[in-house]
Amino acid sequence: MNSLLVLDVPGLTRDLLARFPGRAKNIVNLATDGSSCTLGTVFPAVTCTVQSTFLTGLMPRGHGIVGNGWYFRDLAEVHFWKQSNYLVQGEKIWHVAKKKDKDFTSAQLIWWYNMYSDNDVAVTPRPAHLADGSLISLTYTNPPELALQLDDELGRFPLFKLWGPGADIGSSEWIARCTESVQRRFSPTLTLVYLPHLDNQLQRLGLNDPRVGDDLEAIDRVIGQLAGAALARSQEVVILSEFGMSQVSGAVDINRVLRRGGFLRVQQQATWELLDGGASRAFAVSDHQAAHVYVRDQADIADVKALLEKTPGIERVLDSQGLQSIGLDHPRSGELVAISAADRWFTYYYWEDDARCPPWAHEVDIHNKPGYDPVELFVDPKASLVLPRIFWRLAMRRLGFRTTIMDFIPFDSSLVKGSHGRLPDRPDAGPLLIVSRKNCPLPPHMMATEVKDFLLKLMFG
Repeated sequence: MNSLLVLDVPGLTRDLLARFPGRAKNIVNLATDGSSCTLGTVFPAVTCTVQSTFLTGLMPRGHGIVGNGWYFRDLAEVHFWKQSNYLVQGEKIWHVAKKKDKDFTSAQLIWWYNMYSDNDVAVTPRPAHLADGSLISLTYTNPPELALQLDDELGRFPLFKLWGPGADIGSSEWIARCTESVQRRFSPTLTLVYLPHLDNQLQRLGLNDPRVGDDLEAIDRVIGQLAGAALARSQEVVILSEFGMSQVSGAVDINRVLRRGGFLRVQQQATWELLDGGASRAFAVSDHQAAHVYVRDQADIADVKALLEKTPGIERVLDSQGLQSIGLDHPRSGELVAISAADRWFTYYYWEDDARCPPWAHEVDIHNKPGYDPVELFVDPKASLVLPRIFWRLAMRRLGFRTTIMDFIPFDSSLVKGSHGRLPDRPDAGPLLIVSRKNCPLPPHMMATEVKDFLLKLMFG
């Protein structure tokens, strides 16, 4: 039984490596000394969906993770970024491995749906919202005592370096140090590690900004340290990517389209409007370049589809037959799924007047928003004295006053320069797989549904 370190680096493609030559020497050397191939991802090509396919070998119709979030019909609520592994249907890779060898152990570090996953070791962020309005970075771990041990050794997980305007390489560096700590403590057979830095920066900057080379070099440095230590322990190293990024120049406000068409309903609350999914004839859950459209009455499906198909920036609208053809026919999916043009993405915005937006719309708030919001990576360029105001609010909070720290998120969708979710037009523009083993019998192109069996073969022959 071979020990395996799997590094998930979303956004990494052959095209990106070729665009910035010499900036990813460790990754390129690992591919040159080992083996590599391109990967065929699944739709939607977003983190939660693709990771679940890697671990189960199933299309979304099989594992049920139809996006980073979806409309929970029985609750009449949209939920994004949930963490319970019970949501992922199907047999996971560690279940198969334990059947093959009772001594097999696994660690899953920061991958989504990590809580209650029955891995031997689990580490994932679990932030807590306190009564004074503050957010504290806590960590869920298995075994439970590992959380405080990691806090003592590494400091708390840098949550605001994982997401938001302050996101940077610091979160991936902490994850790398956590990985080495877990390796020393537990020596798992299979270690799954998520390194998100490149994904965030590509959404901020797009593919054409020369600063992306610096970010590629930064994540390459982290990968080089992890891979070097793993190879010294005689571990195999695998680098996976979930998707490639598209250069975008604007967005589609799909919920505003549905509202103007008379399908979406809002609730007037205080001075703001709240999307009322349970009462809407149709509304969209936006997720990068995909949008699940939930239509309450079957009689409305054709009209909603026709409305969206004539909307600029929407390339295709999948109905039940289309969902079946792409492996997305699951009860959690919308009755329709819209796919944006390659240079567009979908906002969640549903209000017509910014003065009527809910208070969390200007905040980094990944759980209240009924859709994914990449504009959370930016501070409003029109806001004045942002940093002094943030420091002032921090000081006020320390004195016991309840105040919001980060409510400077803009509504300017043109700030976002990169997005994903669509299937790539060419293999080299999509994700890739690299393995440290020389002359590994890889096909030129592997499907994401084949990754689970490939990793099992690496470990068990």
